Amino acid sequence: MESLERLNDALSFIEENLEESIDYKEVARIACCSEFHFKRMFSFLAGITLSEYIRKRRLTQAAFDLRAGNAKVLDIALKYGYASPDAFARAFQNLHGMTPSVARKSGLSLKAYPRMTFQLTVKGAGELNYRIEEKEAFRVAGVMKRITLIYSGTNSDISEMLQKTPQETFERIKKLSDLEPSGIIHVCTNFSEGREDNGELDYYIAAATSKPCPEDFDDLEVEAATWAVFEVSGDWEKVQEAWGRIYAEWFPSSGFELNKGPEILASTDRFSEIWIPVKKK
Repeated sequence: MESLERLNDALSFIEENLEESIDYKEVARIACCSEFHFKRMFSFLAGITLSEYIRKRRLTQAAFDLRAGNAKVLDIALKYGYASPDAFARAFQNLHGMTPSVARKSGLSLKAYPRMTFQLTVKGAGELNYRIEEKEAFRVAGVMKRITLIYSGTNSDISEMLQKTPQETFERIKKLSDLEPSGIIHVCTNFSEGREDNGELDYYIAAATSKPCPEDFDDLEVEAATWAVFEVSGDWEKVQEAWGRIYAEWFPSSGFELNKGPEILASTDRFSEIWIPVKKK
């Protein structure tokens, strides 16, 4: 419960500073975690990146200001951190579907993104089975693509990549596997917050290996780390559910926070392991 309160205190800080430059490090400090962990945890819990949430809250308030008085568009643009009326107008139109000048007219429908709060919901989803492992540095090798991060449902970028990867390539990757996590693994790394609703990441279909990386493959060096390894039985929906619960339930009560590094999914039949790099708070 204390962790939940700290998260909501961080959201209150954001709300109180929508008209100022928001220091993400200070937001994370209030939430008692690293900036890296807070951004990732926020994205999983909210289904939207932190920067996109702040952008939508500012543009929501800007719409209220336009309707409420006669302030100049330039003044409202500067109030919410836009360097020029043109930049503000583009962002405003992308969200509301109209320019700031048109939005002043009555009878037009605008979008509002209310302030967010986190609440504890007991769903009876069952236990999370996990173990903590110390692992030396290792390398993964396979094929990689930059994709959009989707928090629920099917990721079309991943589906397309899996469909277009030849079976021969899967067999070559499988033969490289000689380290844990074993077999063909799915590696997500280099997360970034994009300009749209979702961030992006590098997605690998790969194997953990000590063997030389073939010239036509991509490889990734993974530093020595402590890993929380979660066991999941069931289909992809169960995996997605577990991944969300790790951020929403396990991290706030575990004494750990996310460490920098890739997140890895190893699956065979209907059993999966989610490998997440962690560190003690």
